Amino acid sequence: MLLLPLLALAAAWSYGQAQVLLKQRGVSVTRGNKTTVSMYCIAKGIPDFQYAYIHWYRHVPSKAPERILYIGPSAVSYDDNSYRNNSSSKKGTNVCTFIINDINSNDVGSYYCAYWHF
Repeated sequence: MLLLPLLALAAAWSYGQAQVLLKQRGVSVTRGNKTTVSMYCIAKGIPDFQYAYIHWYRHVPSKAPERILYIGPSAVSYDDNSYRNNSSSKKGTNVCTFIINDINSNDVGSYYCAYWHF
């Protein structure tokens, strides 16, 4: 059985008068012929969420965290091309998803989301 630990990250800081909080919900694993993992990042306090940049990172023990992609106002940009066959999107006013299709041993690690204003 392949396990994907998810680092639950909650971050709060001042951004002008607002406070930003990111929370991650548990991982959803769908099994069939292939296994799919869905991760969710819930943001609070980000004005104009659809125009914000949300980043997804992967951390493997004994290595530095590595950004694998970010979602901007109109597109997803990949830093790691091996994740191009997966999907990430924003939903509604505060949810960002990251879905890994056909999960394998190379995908093991802790995943977390981040936000900062450019």
